[in-house]
Amino acid sequence: MGGSRSGQNYDEKSDYDVYVYCTSHISEKTRTDILKKYCDTMEISNHYWEYEDNCTLKNGVDIDIIYRNSDDFYREVSDVVEKYQAHNGYTTCMWHNLMNCKIIYDKNGKLSQAKKRFDVPYPDVLKENIIKRNMNLLCDTLPSYSHQIEKAVARNDRISVIHRTTAFLESYFDVIFAINSITHFGEKRLIELCMKYCSVLPYNFEDNLNQLFNDLPLCTDTVNNDIKIILSELKKVLIQHRKQFK
Repeated sequence: MGGSRSGQNYDEKSDYDVYVYCTSHISEKTRTDILKKYCDTMEISNHYWEYEDNCTLKNGVDIDIIYRNSDDFYREVSDVVEKYQAHNGYTTCMWHNLMNCKIIYDKNGKLSQAKKRFDVPYPDVLKENIIKRNMNLLCDTLPSYSHQIEKAVARNDRISVIHRTTAFLESYFDVIFAINSITHFGEKRLIELCMKYCSVLPYNFEDNLNQLFNDLPLCTDTVNNDIKIILSELKKVLIQHRKQFK
C-alpha cells in the first residue's frame, strides 16, 4: 500500500493506493471477480496514467489498484538512485513511493529486497543533477519556464500561463526537495509537506507562492514579478547550499 494512506499524511478524503508488482498479466476477469466483492463502483483496466483498476469501496472510499511490471519499476528507480538521472520534476517520486510503501504481501520477498537495496543515503551526485536540470528549466535557458510565462503573459494567453506555471512549480519543488535531500512526496499538499519536513526553504516560501496563486487569474506583469521573486529567493538558498556542499 502506497500514497498518503501508507503513512501519516492522509485525511478523510484520501484514497487507497494499492500497488501490485507483477511478472505477468493478471486477467480482467480474475480482478473483477475479486473486486466486485468489496466495491460498489469499478473501472477496470484504465490506462490514463499507469495500468490500473479505479474503484470505490462499499464504505465510499476510493481505491486505486495499480499494476506494475516489477522489473521495469526497479529499473526506473535504479536509473534515479544508482545512475543519478534527473527528470523534469518529480525525479524521486518512485523512489519515495517504494521506500514508504507498506508491504501487505510479498511471497518471494522481492519487494523487501528492493526496499533494502534502495535504502541508501540521498546521493550527492543525484542532488546536483536534479538542481542543475531543473534550474535550467526554471530560468537558466532560452526555453525556460519563466521565459515562456513572460511571453504567455504578454499575449494574455491565460491557458498557457497556467500550463507553464504548473510546469514551473514541478521543477521548483524538485529543487526544494533535492536541496533538503528528501525524496519527492508527489502532487498533493506540497506546501504543507515542505513546511513540515524541509529544514531549508526560501525566504517567505509560503507567502510568495500564495501571492503567485492570487495573481495568476489576472494574467498581468504581476505574475512575472512573482516568478522573479520566487526565483530570487531560491537562488539565495542555492548559494548557501553550494557553499555547504563544497
